[in-house]
Amino acid sequence: MSYAVDFTTVSTVGLESSPIADALAGLRANEARYFKNKYDHVFTVEPAGEAASTVDWVHRILKEERGIVIGARPLEATAFEVEGIRMAYVFYEDGLSINVMYTIEESGKRAVGFKLSDGMEIPEELSAFKFARQKSKLAGTIRGSYFVIKNEY
Repeated sequence: MSYAVDFTTVSTVGLESSPIADALAGLRANEARYFKNKYDHVFTVEPAGEAASTVDWVHRILKEERGIVIGARPLEATAFEVEGIRMAYVFYEDGLSINVMYTIEESGKRAVGFKLSDGMEIPEELSAFKFARQKSKLAGTIRGSYFVIKNEY
């Protein structure tokens, strides 16, 4: 069942099994607020099992581009298109959020972003990345990193 993320009242719906569910819910709400404000898009997620094609697409890009295999269990995912950009998000039980920004036009930007919920450790499979910090009223301190996608997906 899909769930429209409310960024005014942060809820842990769908994330309850995470040991840092409150922080992960804040991170998810932070993303929802961004897409509502920038693109007037309602950020809607669904259980990862119901969004297997999205999870598989994100995992394929990680594996083929950098040999990364995420150890944490995916809880929720979403995929949508805004202004010619295909977006995909996967939220993991350990507090990790991975997004793929894939501009449909060939010359556009394409990247994978990682965001760590407040209070989580950097996963071993992402230890090679440097993470920048950003403050969020909804999510506390978010640490983020990314890499540019080189191939076609």
